[in-house]
Amino acid sequence: MQKNTITILGDINKQLLGLTDQHIHYLGNECLTNKNLTDKNVANHHEIKAVQTLSRSTIGIHQQMKTAFDALKHSAQTAGIELKIASGFRSFERQLQIWNNKFTGKAIIKKTNGEIVDVSRLSDWQIIEAILLYSALPGASRHHWGCDIDVYAPNLLTAGKSLQLEPWEYQQSGPMAKLSTWLTQHAAEFGFYLPYDCYRGGIAAEPWHLSFRPLATQYQATFNIQALQTCLINTDISGKMVIVDNLTEIAKRYINNVNT
Repeated sequence: MQKNTITILGDINKQLLGLTDQHIHYLGNECLTNKNLTDKNVANHHEIKAVQTLSRSTIGIHQQMKTAFDALKHSAQTAGIELKIASGFRSFERQLQIWNNKFTGKAIIKKTNGEIVDVSRLSDWQIIEAILLYSALPGASRHHWGCDIDVYAPNLLTAGKSLQLEPWEYQQSGPMAKLSTWLTQHAAEFGFYLPYDCYRGGIAAEPWHLSFRPLATQYQATFNIQALQTCLINTDISGKMVIVDNLTEIAKRYINNVNT
């Protein structure tokens, strides 16, 4: 069992916005391999495209979460589940790249049913809504915190298949069904929960997204819309004016609208 509170070290405001990695422990090659994630997957599927370059094979998590994650991973192993991280810490710059690529059409945007969004038919606000279904604003991504991770189990994948990080994989008939069931039953024992456990009118359900409560609650409570606005105004982000004009609505629907 994890203690309920942990004092966050360092500049929590910079950590919140993804402007530093001082709080991050890099795991090296222990999490993700080319065998389980192809370049095509990285380019085409939701947030998994934000994994650090495969040549580096480095994934970062919050330094103060590592012990809890190691315990979670060990417990999953005893249940026959090889728990791995598909995506961990993500910097502001990396999230900005994801955002701009999607907004400009360089990267695809998907609906919950897997269909590709035709951005040429949408207004700037409609494009923003489409992106926010699966991808957070730079400065507002929980992956900045390091205590939020996307997980999977490579040993549950069908032979020859690679991870897509899509909802169907974690549903009852999907390859990650055993992982989903196990996390529902045991994640809380180690301080973890699912912030996107269901669709609440903002971000789509993400059964792969785990959050470490003792840290995440502090980051969530520290969120400041004015600080985010200032950060975005001084950034070359696509759709900037529409984002800033609608930031209160975005915060309500996509940043604060999560499972607590």
